[in-house]
Amino acid sequence: MNQTSIGLSLLILAGVMNASFTLPMKFTRRWAWENTWLAWTIFALIILPPVVAVFTVPQLADVYHAASSSLLLRIAGFGFGWGIAQVFFGLAVESIGIALTFSLVLGTSAAVGTLLPLLRLHPERLHTTSGHGLLAGVFFVLVGVAICAVAGRYREHALRLSLAAEHKRSTWGLLLAILCGFGASFVNLGLAFGAPLLSDAQRHGASIMSSANSVWFPLLLAGSIPNILYCVYLLRRNRTTPRFSNGGFTHWFLALAMAVLWFGSTLLYGASTSHLGSLGPILGWPLFMSLIVITASMLGILTGEWKHAGRKPLLIQLGGVAVLVAAVFILAATSSTLS
Repeated sequence: MNQTSIGLSLLILAGVMNASFTLPMKFTRRWAWENTWLAWTIFALIILPPVVAVFTVPQLADVYHAASSSLLLRIAGFGFGWGIAQVFFGLAVESIGIALTFSLVLGTSAAVGTLLPLLRLHPERLHTTSGHGLLAGVFFVLVGVAICAVAGRYREHALRLSLAAEHKRSTWGLLLAILCGFGASFVNLGLAFGAPLLSDAQRHGASIMSSANSVWFPLLLAGSIPNILYCVYLLRRNRTTPRFSNGGFTHWFLALAMAVLWFGSTLLYGASTSHLGSLGPILGWPLFMSLIVITASMLGILTGEWKHAGRKPLLIQLGGVAVLVAAVFILAATSSTLS
């Protein structure tokens, strides 16, 4: 198996895991949203990243000591912005459902998270064959998620969500999803612009695949701050802190499962970029986004989100998925020219 095939295999697994991480949330019924999200934050952003970094990056303290303060602050800044976006994501899922939220968030994120590093770090590649292939792939991603968004709107009308109160709620969810898309790209920007830290980690003995873990630790720790603050605010406002005593071990286990799925997908994505040629995160990000939308769409169908929407919205959604599949093939072909 060549390097590109390994990278694509890791991305497929990462996409499936990322698209699935909110599913356990459907079963934490005795907790409010803020209870589940706070537990997820503790596991996924505070506990797992440092544990993984310590065991996979040798001399981790020396790596951070050797890095410039501006580099670490840049990575943390991207993480903080991404953390705000994660709050928006959780709220958008509750407002407009998993399928439409993933489509809007990841479509916007694919464009921003791919084009900004390309233009800033590798502008010379823009007018090459690989650059053209990358732009074509991103274009197909945007078209695919746009079609999925249209399908989501048809679904809302079919389910009679266009009544005044629900329309306001869904409009707010759409706005949150778009804003989240911009912020969600920050996790990839942190990886792309944090490349010097990866190099330092490799000089201290980290493997190419695990060197990205040196970035995830400060990035996700900073990202936990907005999530914790907002959850604590909701716990106090809604007086839902006592609900932590409900659900017992099961609800905490479900929150841990969410964290393992999400952080595991992040680790696999970071590892996959080392196998995708010279553009690394720039090429891997739209592939990752496409695979997540495809998986999330299928999960949305399987969990009944389209059950009463009728035939037309479902066909449109499947059409959007087909375009995203085409985007995956275009991006995969582009990656093979760079390996």
